[in-house]
Amino acid sequence: MKKGKRMVKCIKMYFYPAAVFILALCAAIPPAFGAGLPQTAHHSGGDKAAAVLLAEPAAPNGGRSSRVQSAENSAKRSRVAIIIDDLGNGMKGTDEMFALPVKFTVAVMPFLPTSVKDATRAHELGLDVLVHLPMEPRQGKPEWLGPGAVLTRMSDAEVRKSVEAALDNVPFAIGINNHMGSKVTGDERVMGIVLAVCKERGLFFVDSHTNYRSVAGRMAQEIGLPPVENHIFLDDVHTSAHVVKQMRLVQEKALNQNYCVTIGHVGIHGKETAAGIRSGIAVLKDSVEFVGISELVKDQWKWNSRVTLP
Repeated sequence: MKKGKRMVKCIKMYFYPAAVFILALCAAIPPAFGAGLPQTAHHSGGDKAAAVLLAEPAAPNGGRSSRVQSAENSAKRSRVAIIIDDLGNGMKGTDEMFALPVKFTVAVMPFLPTSVKDATRAHELGLDVLVHLPMEPRQGKPEWLGPGAVLTRMSDAEVRKSVEAALDNVPFAIGINNHMGSKVTGDERVMGIVLAVCKERGLFFVDSHTNYRSVAGRMAQEIGLPPVENHIFLDDVHTSAHVVKQMRLVQEKALNQNYCVTIGHVGIHGKETAAGIRSGIAVLKDSVEFVGISELVKDQWKWNSRVTLP
């Protein structure tokens, strides 16, 4: 009997403290994950929201967790900068280009009837503006150049005067690209002056790449400017089907090297080019990001443009 009482006493001595410990431990454990999730998590898009909440603790001070941000942007998409050349003369396709559903860049020729209007319209739509500077080609008709052209026979002072006048004529320009110009972009003397004006005004130069022996990129780097160049012409054949084909090449180039600069045109076949670009955008939009040239230059070459007017 005494032995039984001692056994009961021992059980009480060890059992009660253990029970108290287990109860305290249970109180400290949080409720099962998901117990407090709102019911809306079961509706459209809710599974994704619930998964994020389960995988990621709340950020302090009511902010968004950086890990959630990185999960949503798990990989930075390759970038495409479309430049549309030859605006400034009310050419076909102008309105269709302005109606494109993505960011692009407008290259406006100076001293033409709609130069200021087109540059202003682009700026008001949040688009980048370049001066599409006429430059002497190796071949081609002089009348294709338009007014204010830069020629290799000009003196240093004349080249500078032409570049500065063109920049003064096109408002909101953040850079220059060449219209034609296969002869000028191979001429170190003339390109040196063009690039010097760009640097003085906080601009950059986009080599349209009409000359595969262009010195523009190398010389730009030598004076601290970004070596920006066109990779693909979209409308070297004037059909919308060809433009769509070229847009696929743009996608391939962008995915391979993380970015691509491409050029199309308004003009006689401007509507076909615009239609092809629009179709291409629909195909590419889930794999690349369309940006203005300034955004690409800032991201790719860490260039912060500080446009300075005289």
